[in-house]
Amino acid sequence: MAARGRPAVQLGAPSVSATYDVIGEPGTVPVCSRAGCDAPASWRVNWRNPRIHAEDRVKIWVACDDHRGFLADYLQSRAFPVRVTGIAEDVERLDDRAV
Repeated sequence: MAARGRPAVQLGAPSVSATYDVIGEPGTVPVCSRAGCDAPASWRVNWRNPRIHAEDRVKIWVACDDHRGFLADYLQSRAFPVRVTGIAEDVERLDDRAV
């Protein structure tokens, strides 16, 4: 299952990529984190709340092409460090200057 109980999109072969932590099950692609969106995600919106998380604590939302900017802007408007990456790119830390 994908986040919030929505089913993930199935792929052909199981994946053992670095994105396993955001996928949840081998052979699936996460569903966009935007409320009401069921599109497959192709982006990671990496972020942290600097008031409560250390620089090595990176939280991840996943986004489709249509909602990548919306989700990043939402977090940046709250002064959270944000870095948008491809779905397979891991981010190990976010300093306060991340964009």
